[in-house]
Amino acid sequence: MTLRARPPLGRSLDVHRDGDNLSLFDGDTLVAEGARAEPTLEAPNPVAFEKAAEIATPLPPDDHPFPECFVCGPLRKPKDGLCIYPAELEGHGLVAAPWIPDDTLARDDGVVEDVFMWAALDCPSGFASFLLAPGSTIILGRLTAKIVEPVSVGERLVTVAWPVNRNGRKLFAGSAIFSEQGHLKGLAQATWIELPT
Repeated sequence: MTLRARPPLGRSLDVHRDGDNLSLFDGDTLVAEGARAEPTLEAPNPVAFEKAAEIATPLPPDDHPFPECFVCGPLRKPKDGLCIYPAELEGHGLVAAPWIPDDTLARDDGVVEDVFMWAALDCPSGFASFLLAPGSTIILGRLTAKIVEPVSVGERLVTVAWPVNRNGRKLFAGSAIFSEQGHLKGLAQATWIELPT
């Protein structure tokens, strides 16, 4: 998915399909484009759940550019957001956070919806991008993700993300979701855009 404009909230958008490609419109405004693709990055080694839980800390609302973010916003409460708070794992060049999906994120069979897996792969890659551009404000430009295995409500998971490189204002990062046993559940690569100051 590639974002072309800021997605509006609280209203329906129009989806146009052309084979495997789709476009998302708000009236005449192109909001996003999608095409079938898979991440080309390899996942790093998993991080232990206990280690991720030890370092994970929500940013203070005044320090967070989007404090009501559904994934990482410190103003969200359990069952109102994912409450994933990535933090740097010193000496490893990556960020990590624990995640235990709750029942509001699942289908009737207890399997977490793919859209929430995508969300859990999104924000951690942004926190990894901060390692390339500390103190900047960034927005997601593109996310390519693959759900490797489904996850269930109550499963103890670890999100891991790492910076790849930068090209001007474009910041590239990878992210992954692992089970507590270290099995890869999801993988993504992201392009973040550094906003001018």
